[in-house]
Amino acid sequence: MLSLDKVFNAQTVLRNIVRETKLVRAYGIAPDCELYLKPENLQITGSFKVRGSAYKIAMLSEEEKQKGVIACSAGNHAQGVALAATKNGIKSLICLPDTAPISKVEATKGFGAEVCLVEGCYDDAYQKALELKESKGYTFVHPFDDENVIAGQGTIALEIFNDLDNIDAIVVPVGGGGLISGIAYTVKQICPQVKVYGVQAAGAPSMYNSVKCGEIESLSSVSTIADGIAVKKPGENTFALISEYVDEIALVSDDEVASAILALIEKQKMIAEGAGAAAVAAVMFDKFDLKGKRVVAVVSGGNIDVTSLSRVIDRGLLKSGRSTSLLIELIDKPGQLKDISRIIADCGGNVTGVHYEKGDTESVNGCFLRIDMETRDFDHVNLITKSLRAEGFKIV
Repeated sequence: MLSLDKVFNAQTVLRNIVRETKLVRAYGIAPDCELYLKPENLQITGSFKVRGSAYKIAMLSEEEKQKGVIACSAGNHAQGVALAATKNGIKSLICLPDTAPISKVEATKGFGAEVCLVEGCYDDAYQKALELKESKGYTFVHPFDDENVIAGQGTIALEIFNDLDNIDAIVVPVGGGGLISGIAYTVKQICPQVKVYGVQAAGAPSMYNSVKCGEIESLSSVSTIADGIAVKKPGENTFALISEYVDEIALVSDDEVASAILALIEKQKMIAEGAGAAAVAAVMFDKFDLKGKRVVAVVSGGNIDVTSLSRVIDRGLLKSGRSTSLLIELIDKPGQLKDISRIIADCGGNVTGVHYEKGDTESVNGCFLRIDMETRDFDHVNLITKSLRAEGFKIV
């Protein structure tokens, strides 16, 4: 059974395995509250997952260790299992969905595991791992629905309390629920007045829906840039713990997650993956009543593929009004681009792209000009748009 003693024992066992990530005060991200970040993206393997997997493996019998372990993961749990198994001299086989970022696949191999890529998402990899477990006799290390794994994740709460007093709320990303189960259980045993809030991606709201309707619900599909929390079906243990100990769960969109990733890069010089930025997104976009509160947001991981990061940054710039594109209908004659450039420059915008397009315009001599720009925010975009219209240009 999960107990506070088990969480404290996990802290002792993990002392020489995991890194104690110190809270970081965040400025300029959520001005209405006093925000601190728990930077598990700086953890060994780049994610909190190593805590639960390492404690689970440490608790195995000698016979189980000799047979080896198997796990399934979108990536971060895989690396945690691989590292913990290798440190204990244990063979590990990891089933990953074939959609997992290449960086996570290679990192898992780098920590000493054998990798089996499975077509589909996390749940498909899970079924494959169960099949191999039965046929090969491995011990299955569940990424979230296991009491030892949950106890390992609960050590994050102990570190938070050790770093900071008078906390009002802790905001945690939710996929299968292992992280928030461990944190919420530990928090409510020690300081029950502290609120624990969960955050899921709107494209994968399995736990959100399950808690709302009072029973475990399985999604037919998931779609989100936060691949680390893209889980179709919550665990039974985690569902029970979350139902009892978590105060509220909210959803964030991919655009909000992208904005949070961008804010962490610019304001904190901190790289987070989609799942890792979900809690920060919830704080930024006022998903909970946190005004004037002392809040800790768990940045659960930083293992984002560089190619994905580039796309996310572009999306975050668009979402925050930092870049925009205007389509202008013109009469095709000399001097038009010069006038448009002057207006944009006078307003303080920076043109980054110009595209001339023929199209179905009102005039036979008409054309379209697409202008890509760097801007400060949406107010700045509106200023440029109004200025162009004031000088007779038609914004399509």
